[in-house]
Amino acid sequence: MLGSKRSRRRVTTALAGLGLLLTGAAVQVGASAPAQAATTHRVLFDNAHAETAGNADWVISTSQPDPLGQNANPQSETDWTGALSSWGVALQKTGDYSLKTLPSGQSLAYGGSSAQDLSNFDTLVLPEPNTLFTSAEKTAIMNFVKNGGGLFMISDHTGADRNNDGSDAVKILNDLMTNNGVDNTDPFGFSIDSLDISSGYPAAISDSSDPVLNGSFGKVTKSLFADGTTATLKPADNSAVKGLVYRSGYSGNTGAFFLTSTFGSGRVAFWGDSSPIDDGTGSPGNTLYDGWNDTGATNAALALNATAWLAGDGGTSGGGGGTGGGGTGTCAAGQLLGNNGFESGNTTWSASGKVITNAAGESAHSGSYYAWLDGYGTATTDTLSQSVAVPAGCTSAKLSFYLHVDTAETSTTTAYDTLKVQVLNGSGTVLGTLATYSNLNAGSGYTQRSFDLSSYAGQNITLQFTGTEGSKYQTSFVVDDTALNVS
Repeated sequence: MLGSKRSRRRVTTALAGLGLLLTGAAVQVGASAPAQAATTHRVLFDNAHAETAGNADWVISTSQPDPLGQNANPQSETDWTGALSSWGVALQKTGDYSLKTLPSGQSLAYGGSSAQDLSNFDTLVLPEPNTLFTSAEKTAIMNFVKNGGGLFMISDHTGADRNNDGSDAVKILNDLMTNNGVDNTDPFGFSIDSLDISSGYPAAISDSSDPVLNGSFGKVTKSLFADGTTATLKPADNSAVKGLVYRSGYSGNTGAFFLTSTFGSGRVAFWGDSSPIDDGTGSPGNTLYDGWNDTGATNAALALNATAWLAGDGGTSGGGGGTGGGGTGTCAAGQLLGNNGFESGNTTWSASGKVITNAAGESAHSGSYYAWLDGYGTATTDTLSQSVAVPAGCTSAKLSFYLHVDTAETSTTTAYDTLKVQVLNGSGTVLGTLATYSNLNAGSGYTQRSFDLSSYAGQNITLQFTGTEGSKYQTSFVVDDTALNVS
């Protein structure tokens, strides 16, 4: 019945048949000047995928998620406990990095509200993962990189299945690149070889302009094989892929031990062995070896320079120009929002319960799924949000979406129920309100809305829809086919 309160099972009010279609205009508000991007490079080390199984100890500290809980002012590798403590302490001592760990038992996510959500970081380090990533995690990782994040993938030799679950790092990382639901067509331009190379000191190429080989942490000349593998480059799939360190006797597209690439607006690095990042110290009972300080190699400089590059420092490495977390760089034209038509269901977006749906009460603009905020006829607040990095080099950034509004409200002058479209920073502070829609915008069908977000270039932002409904009559705000196109 028109105007009645509605159950949590939504039912659309057919206003068109009653001649009550209303066409009030939305209140458009210009976005306020965006805040300056943070200068601290935010790095998340993964420990949620058996990185400490067997003798592995691939953590920067046993204090997780925050290593500062163990020692707030570390000066040496033993101030933090973990075989990656040298790596973490070296970054911490610069004062330019904020380091966190994703603890065991948690999952990688992008666009959510967790403090360890990838939207809060510039770089993700995967130090020899030993359990497969879930479908949602793979989508999160790929969208994080596509939208400007840095990804550091560290493998080990084939057969290094430390927890005996049937999956080693070679299989796990190849699966990430070929079965991720975002781009399964060799997005990074390489595959990891199923090899076990027992020993050697693979040499770096000669390139004085490369920021990873010649970064602020020193010049890279050689690395270390202690049972590792290589990768095969496929520049026809991604012209940005570039081998930096090669197995002796190899060059070009084969035998790459360390490489870089780009994807979307983000950067990627791959290392074929975990031994170079092992500093020989860690939790009692683990058998560890000091590859970090090996005098025959420059592993520390390679790890640290690559971290800096992935986080947005320095120039481009190879043919691409991504930006870590929205830092400086060129612009790769494209659409940045993940699951932009909601067809993957309740993934990528952070949403109130039942907002992303394929229920029959409303209809999608295209496909089957859409986002349905409010529509209950009771006091309700629904939210829908996604974090995204807008590349600094982009001069055009256009947000668009299709909106349908129907209502049981009868007023032609009072906005009882509203939908705000806002831009937030990483701390949840509203940087600007793009528009406010209400029951006065009710009408048949969808209308496309669009906004200029170019002023947010170089920033990590969150796009948020907030629907607020009063206590008497329902108003449904239905969103579909979102896009953030940059160029």
